[in-house]
Amino acid sequence: MTLSAAQERIADRIRTARIVPVLRAPDADAGRVIALRLIAAGLDVLELTATIPGWPDLVTAVKAEAPDAVVGLGTVRTAADAEAALAHGADFLVSPHPVPAARAITAAADVPFVEGGITPAEIGAAADRGIAKMFPAHLGGPQYLKSVLSILPGARIIPTGGIAVRDVAAWLDAGAFAVGVGSDVYAADDPEAKVAELRDLIGAGRS
Repeated sequence: MTLSAAQERIADRIRTARIVPVLRAPDADAGRVIALRLIAAGLDVLELTATIPGWPDLVTAVKAEAPDAVVGLGTVRTAADAEAALAHGADFLVSPHPVPAARAITAAADVPFVEGGITPAEIGAAADRGIAKMFPAHLGGPQYLKSVLSILPGARIIPTGGIAVRDVAAWLDAGAFAVGVGSDVYAADDPEAKVAELRDLIGAGRS
């Protein structure tokens, strides 16, 4: 499937960013603080998650305060999640597993849907529609991604789940379109230092 021009623009922002922080927080206020710190540190493509209480207001707030950032909503599991995320301004949606009910909604809105899966069949089907999420990525590691890409050359796959900052470079070397990184990049007292560590590990330049 060929993405629309609008969807390709978001996909290119994700590819250029290379790292997509996947943010979970106890509430929307905490999530907003973390999100804005990550954006200020240079990670301007990020995934908020529907497990955060009050996430619709969180999406709206982050988009309002950082209008140039690309803000996705992850852990989308229902059509209602998808509709609410789009209504509150999400630039892309992400699911942890196949969610057929969300596909038509994102297609109609001309918004990318990064659909999750772990088997080659799930990942291949999602990649055929646009961008796939490999989740939970730690089950197979970078070698599994290499194996999947050997039968799906050119597939755009974002591994996510159990990936530490120190492992990002290995995933990129294995062919990841971008890498989803969870709490390891923001749980410390100094997320800016973690972002700097990421840049050292993958190189300061952004391709």
